[in-house]
Amino acid sequence: MCGRGIDQVLAHPCRPEIYEDCERSAEGYVLLAEQANGPIPRRNGSSYVWGAALGQLERMQPDARIINLETAVTRSHDRVNKGINYRVSPENAECLAAAKINCCVLANNHVLDWGRAGLLETLTTLQKLNVKATGAGRNDHEARAPAVLNFGKGGS
Repeated sequence: MCGRGIDQVLAHPCRPEIYEDCERSAEGYVLLAEQANGPIPRRNGSSYVWGAALGQLERMQPDARIINLETAVTRSHDRVNKGINYRVSPENAECLAAAKINCCVLANNHVLDWGRAGLLETLTTLQKLNVKATGAGRNDHEARAPAVLNFGKGGS
């Protein structure tokens, strides 16, 4: 999950305001992590979020890399009043390309955290990154459509 504090330590963070009962700035989550683990560098590159997992993915060479994208990819300010709203900046979504993610599942409780504008920006960003999406869409038909991944050699 690359929203909240993770976005803040990447190269192009969103504004840190969050709207939770216990925290008003995503920087607060970074400070908590630093108290437990020591200093965390800022302005990290797109592969930072994966840590050692990125090397493991390269060694394993899975046929597909599918994740639940438990955040919106947006700079929208159209916040839904729900208590916890996750987002990562579209520029920081390059972390998906760094891990060669093929598909993001969007059917989760954070896809609409930043309203329809946030969902549309998420879909547009994924399309620019050539990452398939399923579980949400611009309309009902798109939201219900499966993501089709082509693995070559007769597989799909």
